[in-house]
Amino acid sequence: MQWEDHISFNPDVCHGKACIRGTRVLVSVILDNLAASLTHDAILKDYPTITEESIRAAIAYAADLAHERVLSSTQGAA
Repeated sequence: MQWEDHISFNPDVCHGKACIRGTRVLVSVILDNLAASLTHDAILKDYPTITEESIRAAIAYAADLAHERVLSSTQGAA
């Protein structure tokens, strides 16, 4: 999957934040819903302008971002 085919960054749409192409649905909203244990079906019901492929693209985008930075297990520990 090429997430780039499904996600856009346009300064005129949602202040340039990552959105599902052709919508105003932020990738972060999809990821927040997944993190909150919503099913794909529930997300698709709440956001009918996106597809199953959109959800997979959001996950692939997040995975790519996770490769960019290495965090230490002690970072942020008090």
